[in-house]
Amino acid sequence: MEEEFAGKTVESTQNQIKCHDCGAFLQFEPGTETLNCSYCGAANEIPKEEVTIEENDFHAFLESKANQTPKEKVAVINCSGCGASSKLEENSTADFCSFCATPLVVSQSSTEEFMTPQYVLPFKITRKESEEIFVKWIKGLWFAPKDLTNYAEHTVDKLSGNYLPYWTYDSKTNTSYIGERGDHYYVTETYTDSNGKSQTRSVQKTRWTLVSGDVNNIFDDVLVCASKVLPDKMTRELEPWDLEALENFNESYLSGFKSQCYQLDVEDGFGVAKGVMDVEIKNSIRNHIGGDEQRITKSSTRYNDISFKYILLPLWISSYKHKEKLYRFTINARTGEIHGERPYSVIKIVLLVLAIIAVAGGIYFLVNQGK
Repeated sequence: MEEEFAGKTVESTQNQIKCHDCGAFLQFEPGTETLNCSYCGAANEIPKEEVTIEENDFHAFLESKANQTPKEKVAVINCSGCGASSKLEENSTADFCSFCATPLVVSQSSTEEFMTPQYVLPFKITRKESEEIFVKWIKGLWFAPKDLTNYAEHTVDKLSGNYLPYWTYDSKTNTSYIGERGDHYYVTETYTDSNGKSQTRSVQKTRWTLVSGDVNNIFDDVLVCASKVLPDKMTRELEPWDLEALENFNESYLSGFKSQCYQLDVEDGFGVAKGVMDVEIKNSIRNHIGGDEQRITKSSTRYNDISFKYILLPLWISSYKHKEKLYRFTINARTGEIHGERPYSVIKIVLLVLAIIAVAGGIYFLVNQGK
């Protein structure tokens, strides 16, 4: 069953839809409901459908041997730099990897099958806006190497619009626990100070009591990125997402952008979601125990009414190599929030330290001169 639903990461070199007037390839215009034609000027409207969010029963999905979830077969090419697998469009000859900037030259391809997404959050931040955000962020970095700021000014065109695959999970949990409650109390102690005099002070102590109990939690839309190309920390920094604005999946929203399919299947994804839920569950246990301190010695969680859905979320990304190390910058294409990896200039840091030492030395000299 695992093999049936386990798909490879698939990055589209460019999703393409043609103009109904002239047949030219169209580009989805972020923040609108149209596909604009740069040749004849036609605005190709995207049919608007009422969105009804439907969750998939997790266990029923895994147990079904003849699942009818829509799937698609595509030709893929692997990136030699980071391992991402790119979806090849018809007549495609070459491209570059959005996540490591390695050139992709078509020589070999294979056919893979992956699930069709259920919902998509369309791009809202335009390329021009993302470039302005990117340049401002790069120039605002302290101790950045000079060539990094030059990169920001001259290669913003490398910013690539991508859709990342996500699983979202809902679940009700019941957790039984055993632990200890710590309550602070204070006692008065007598001691002798440095002058030989007897003094008193109040000292905090903790009284520990064995406790046990159960806590219940309800989780809605726990997000798990199903692509392994970006570090988990980076995808978490892109949150929060305005999931209330999800649209029914429509290829039109992908037109002119790249997209990926999942590397992490739905079952393994729930394992990651458990780790996210565990943080809130532990907080609930501590609140339930009460007191001034808490110790959790044992806990057991049952997950009920588990459901999921498969969605695509938009981001702008650029990759940069400095001294052979790869750095990536990502922008949430809904909010404009930017995060990224960055190098530091050792020379700038050393010069700052020397300047601080010089200033401190100057102050010390002036103070002693005045004595």
